Amino acid sequence: METIATLALPDTHGLAVIGLALFALVALTRPAVPQESTSLMVLMLLVLGFEIFPYEGPGGPVSAGIFLSVFGNPGLITILALLVVGRALEVTGAMQPLTRLLLRAWSGPRSLALVVTLLVAMLLSAFLSNTLVVLALLPVLVGASTRLRFPASRVLMPAGFAALLGGMTTTIGTSTNLLVVTEAEALGLPAFGMFSFLAPAAFGAAVGLLFLWLVAPHMLPERDAPIRQAAPRIFKAMFFVGEDSWAVGKTLAELRERTGRRMNVSRVQRGDGLQVAKLPAMRLQAGDRLMVADTREHLKEFERLLGVRMHSEFAGEGDDPGDEAAAEQQLAELVVTPDSPLYGRTLSTTHFRQRFRLLPLAIHRATSTGMSEVTGDFEDAVLQAGDVILVQGAPDRIRELRASGSMLVLDGRMDLPKTSRAPLALGIGLAVVITAAAGWLPISVSATAGAALLIASGCIGWREVAGALSAPLVLMVVMSLALVEASVATGAAAFVADLFLAGFSGLPAAASLALVLLLVAVGGSLAPNVAVALLAVPVAVAVAAGLGVGPEPFVLAVLFGANLSFATAIGSRPNLVVATAGGYLARDFLRVGLPLTVLVWLAVSLALVWRYGIPWGLGGM
Repeated sequence: METIATLALPDTHGLAVIGLALFALVALTRPAVPQESTSLMVLMLLVLGFEIFPYEGPGGPVSAGIFLSVFGNPGLITILALLVVGRALEVTGAMQPLTRLLLRAWSGPRSLALVVTLLVAMLLSAFLSNTLVVLALLPVLVGASTRLRFPASRVLMPAGFAALLGGMTTTIGTSTNLLVVTEAEALGLPAFGMFSFLAPAAFGAAVGLLFLWLVAPHMLPERDAPIRQAAPRIFKAMFFVGEDSWAVGKTLAELRERTGRRMNVSRVQRGDGLQVAKLPAMRLQAGDRLMVADTREHLKEFERLLGVRMHSEFAGEGDDPGDEAAAEQQLAELVVTPDSPLYGRTLSTTHFRQRFRLLPLAIHRATSTGMSEVTGDFEDAVLQAGDVILVQGAPDRIRELRASGSMLVLDGRMDLPKTSRAPLALGIGLAVVITAAAGWLPISVSATAGAALLIASGCIGWREVAGALSAPLVLMVVMSLALVEASVATGAAAFVADLFLAGFSGLPAAASLALVLLLVAVGGSLAPNVAVALLAVPVAVAVAAGLGVGPEPFVLAVLFGANLSFATAIGSRPNLVVATAGGYLARDFLRVGLPLTVLVWLAVSLALVWRYGIPWGLGGM
C-alpha cells in the first residue's frame, strides 16, 4: 500500500478540478454570494478551462460540451418532475384527510399519538418532499399542544427528524438519494430499485425512531411554539413618525405611558443616520424613526396606539404595498432558507417591496444561535438562513408567494387548500410511485408523465409549476455533476481515493465504510449535502475498489451520510421549519441531533456491513 508521501499527484487538469471542487464547497457556505451565482461561475470555469486548454485523458479527449450535457441528466429531470408532483399534492390539499386522522389520534394517549405521528412523517417522506410533510404536520402538532397544554417543542423537532429519517429509505425520498443512485449507475454500477436499500435504511430509521419517541422529548426544553397560539417570537421593527402621527411633539415618557409602559425604544434615528439620545424628556419630530423589539401582536398594537407606521416612509408615490384597504391586509412570516432569493442579500438590494408587493415590517434573528445581531435599518441587514421576516400585505399576495415556492411562508394558519381535484392528484401521485416501484416504468419516465398529467388535468397551474422548480437547486446539481465528470475523467477522484486509503491504511474495510459515511455526514452539515454527496460518489467507488470489496455499500454509505443532517438548524429545510416554528436554539439541535446522528450512523454502518458481508479484516489492501 502506498504512503501519502509516495502518492503520485494528478496532472494539471486534475489538480485544477480538485481546487475548483474545494472552492465550490467553501463558496457555497458563504451567504455573501448567492448559491446559484457560485454554481454558475464554477460551471463556466469548467467549460472555459477545458475549451481553452484541451485535455486528453485515459478514456480519450474530454470536450467542454460534456459539462453542459449534464443539464439533461435523468436524475435532474426526475427531481424536477417529482417537485411538480409534490407541489400538486400540496396545492390541491390531497394530504388533508391524513392530517384530520392525525388530529383524531392526538385526542387519545399522547405517547401513542406521538409514535403514530413519527411513523406517518417517516412514511410520507419516503415518497414526498420532507419539507412538504413537515409543513403539513405543523398545524396538527401546534394545535394539539395548545389543546392538551404541553409544549410543542417536545414534538416538533422529533417530527422533523422523523421526516429526515424517512427520506433516506427510498431512491426518491430526497433529491440527494436520486442523484447519488443515478451517478452510481453512470459509473457502471447496477441500477438501484426504489427499495433496493430499504433494509439497512429501515434498521437505521427504526433505531432513530425509538430515540425520537422515547428519549428526545425528555431532552428538549419546554419552549412554546412561536406561531399564533403559542409564545411569540421577538421581532426588531422600525416605527416611522409621520406628520399626522399622535407621537409628534410627545416625549418618550409619554409614549411609554400611552402603551401601558410596555414599549421600550432601543434607538431614535433622526434624519440621515443621525442617532438621537433617547432621553425620557426628548420630544419626537415628524420623520423620526424608532427602533423597537417586541412580539408581532404588540408591535401592531403600538402602531395603532401611537399613530405611527411600522416601516420606513416611501420615497415615491404608488410604491407602497400597504396602500390597499386595511381590512384586506394580513400578516405573514417568511423564513429565509439557503435556497431563498433573499439568502445572503438585503431587502433593499432585492427590491423586496416592489418585487413581491408586500410590506416588510420587522425581522427576527435568533442571535443565541451564533448569528450576528441586526443593527440599523433591518432592510439593509444581510439575511441569513433562519431569519424570519414579518410582512404585511393582501391575502392573495401572500397566497401567491406561498404557491410560488420561492420562499417558505408561515402565517400561523398554514391551512391546506381544499379542491375537487385532490383525489385526482393523489391518484396520479400514487400511480407515479407504484409504476416505478413495480419496475413497470423507470422513475424518470413515470415522474415526468405524472407531472404532465397533473398539469394537463388542471391539478396544478403553470405559476405553481414555476414556483416548484428551484433555480439554485438546479444550478447546484448541474455544477456538482459537471465536477464529477471532470474528476473521473482527469483521475482526480482516484487520487482522492488513494489519499484516503493511504491515510487510513490500517483500518479494516468495515471501519473504512463507516468512516466514509461519517465524513460525508460531517461534510454535508458544513456544505450543501447534494454537492458533497455527488463529489463523494466516484471517490467512494474508487475506495471500494482499493479495498477489494464491492462498490454498492460504499455508494450507500455516501447516500446515508448525506441524509444525517440533524445537528444544525441549517442542515436541511425541515430543520429550518421546525426551528422557526418551535423557537429552538442551536444548542437544542446539538442536544438531540448529535446523539441521533451517532446512533443512526452506527446502526446504518452495522446494517451495511452485515447486509453486504464487508470484512472486518484489511480487505484487499
